[in-house]
Amino acid sequence: MDQSTTISRNPSTASAARTSTGTGSVTSGSAENAVRVMVVDDSAVIRGLVKRWIEETDGLEVAGSCSNGKQAVDQVGKVKPHVVVLDIEMPEMDGLEALPGILAGSPGTKVIMASTLTLRNADISVKALSLGATDYVPKPDSARGIAGSEEFRRELLTKAKALGRTAQRMMGPGAGAGSSAKTATPTATRSAALLGPTPDKIEVRKASSVPPRILAIGSSTGGPQALFDVFEKIGPAISSVPVVITQHMPPSFTKILAEKLGRLSGLPAKEGEDGERLQAGHIYVAPGDYHMRLCKDGPGVAIKLDQEPPVHFCRPAVDPMFESVSKLFGPATLGVVLTGMGHDGRDGGRIIADAGGTIYAQDEATSVVWGMPGACAAAGICAAVYPLDQISSAISRQFAGRR
Repeated sequence: MDQSTTISRNPSTASAARTSTGTGSVTSGSAENAVRVMVVDDSAVIRGLVKRWIEETDGLEVAGSCSNGKQAVDQVGKVKPHVVVLDIEMPEMDGLEALPGILAGSPGTKVIMASTLTLRNADISVKALSLGATDYVPKPDSARGIAGSEEFRRELLTKAKALGRTAQRMMGPGAGAGSSAKTATPTATRSAALLGPTPDKIEVRKASSVPPRILAIGSSTGGPQALFDVFEKIGPAISSVPVVITQHMPPSFTKILAEKLGRLSGLPAKEGEDGERLQAGHIYVAPGDYHMRLCKDGPGVAIKLDQEPPVHFCRPAVDPMFESVSKLFGPATLGVVLTGMGHDGRDGGRIIADAGGTIYAQDEATSVVWGMPGACAAAGICAAVYPLDQISSAISRQFAGRR
């Protein structure tokens, strides 16, 4: 292999605090290493449900409870939660209005937007992501639906725990009620430096010498912001090839995401449609609740959508898309894995790399969660692992000869 590197990671030493669970409550006392979550929702029933779930989950605890955005903005600086679960539609101050104040009042805190699956709320959620929210969870449209939704509960708690660990590293020891948390500076990274999940050596594969004829991108938690960054800079570079994207997102959200990427890149962008032929210079986003694969269609390549079982609890998933792309484009495939939980993209990425294609991954320091890209790096299938601000230029270099 071309190169390897070794890096050790510092364990999180952040502390956490226990809280009362009344509306507008703040914390007192501390419990070491727990992820502290503030719940902001105008429904007392929903607040009660979410708080109970948090209290029942190892590694999480309630840091505060607010019935509107103004209460959250007023209290977040005192509470210093690692995570805020923020409803969108609330009286007095809604979630989008409260977001800047929450981020300013507690630097390093991760905000998860919680919204029902309407086109309007999807639009607001994607806007919130561009303004600094970290992630989102789609919630059922009634308290009864929320109480009975194991999927909503699992997704909310999983994201709160993962994002909370990231916040603990950023905010440092002692973050919590009465503390003055600070945002840590990310570890400096070199271009193509490989940041590993363990101190073990990570193998690096040589990039393909074949000019890529397609760009395939997979992402999850933190992915929308990463995609925004990449596509704001990359439009002209990819005008000669089709681009396919799988971002873990529900229906409605993927439509809004595609529209946003189109505006940023200046290229046509939309949700992929079953049977649609790929065109160079067009961006296709896997629609929520559908896996997006590619298939041969006469002299061209077409999109195939299906609702086969979720992969890694996700539909759409990255692995099915990567595998199908590799079968058609082989060594002319450039795959990119951005921030996200879990290891979706690793197995499909291995298929791309084994076929002679190239895989780039986002580094740990700039990832919201270094799950998906970290799994690819640890598997030894990457040609390079880049900080986010260098991924667009790395992609552009690959396509420079095609323009």
